[in-house]
Amino acid sequence: MVTKSQDRRKVRLSRALGVALTPKAARYLEKRPYGPGQHGRTKRKADSDYAVRLREKQRLREQYGIREKQLRIAFNEARRTDGLTGENLVELLEMRLDALVLRSGFARTTAQARQFVVHRHILVDGKIVDRPSFRVKPGQTIEVKGKSESLEPFQVAAAGGHAEVLPNVPGYLEVELDKLQAKLVRRPKRAEVPVTCDVQLVVEYYAAR
Repeated sequence: MVTKSQDRRKVRLSRALGVALTPKAARYLEKRPYGPGQHGRTKRKADSDYAVRLREKQRLREQYGIREKQLRIAFNEARRTDGLTGENLVELLEMRLDALVLRSGFARTTAQARQFVVHRHILVDGKIVDRPSFRVKPGQTIEVKGKSESLEPFQVAAAGGHAEVLPNVPGYLEVELDKLQAKLVRRPKRAEVPVTCDVQLVVEYYAAR
């Protein structure tokens, strides 16, 4: 369960990065569309190229709620894959199990989606998977375990309770929300992924290191 201190951190981080990381943060950004702290309203001096790239990398990392090491591993894989590295990176991250649990509407936030996976509520092709980083393949089915369906968070999800705070289901997923089932029908395309990030700046950040 997310604590109040974690919630406050996410709100502050969202304001610093200029992207809503939770529904609560989205409400705060609507009311206070500026950075945190006493100087948040003042116009900042121009950031260095490094600072701009770093912030973009942080935006991507925080939207998926992953550690730096995990993002670096994904970047290295994206670089070895045919196509544009930045687009590959987002597409690989999007195929994480926790990301798809969120996109399917089973969870309200990335943190909640990760909890559901870790606590063994989620099945992939009928088998329990408790690794949020598990890479779902096109054609595989994601669903909530039968014994877990009666739990309140999943009842809320099945009734469409998260619709107002989540983006529309992207085209690479087929979802039967009332059954708490989803299928990854194909590899995501960067343009469809509801993530706010200039991926080219992320590529430049890692290329310079």
